Amino acid sequence: MEIRNNKFLSIEQLQDQYLKPAKTSDSSQTLKGLSFEEILHKQQNTKIEANSNTEVKFSKHASNRLNERNIELTYNQLERLNDGTKKASEKGIKESLVLVDKLAFIVNTKSNTVITAMDQTETDENVFTNIDGAVIM
Repeated sequence: MEIRNNKFLSIEQLQDQYLKPAKTSDSSQTLKGLSFEEILHKQQNTKIEANSNTEVKFSKHASNRLNERNIELTYNQLERLNDGTKKASEKGIKESLVLVDKLAFIVNTKSNTVITAMDQTETDENVFTNIDGAVIM
């Protein structure tokens, strides 16, 4: 409690001192007036935007499969693979089958990595295991 001129502060002065919000830093000022839900959505959208700007990586195994099977991706196919991976991630799929034209890719969406790849026209067996979702582009 602060004493001015040997007098105690009035109730109004105390209320002003303790009930008015203290000046905050600039970073918290930007969140002023936003609800928890709005802040949460803003954070989630920031994470999604950060993930959407990254391209998929190819594991050593996937790179070997592409070379062995003479599979060459066009720029358009690579863009669609990236879009399919992004969609799978947004839906909560962890291990996704992404189909682009006649090409099949198993993608780990958490690490944004293609685990394996195959051309569906060269094989009769179209069985995919250890996936929890599929995206057809």
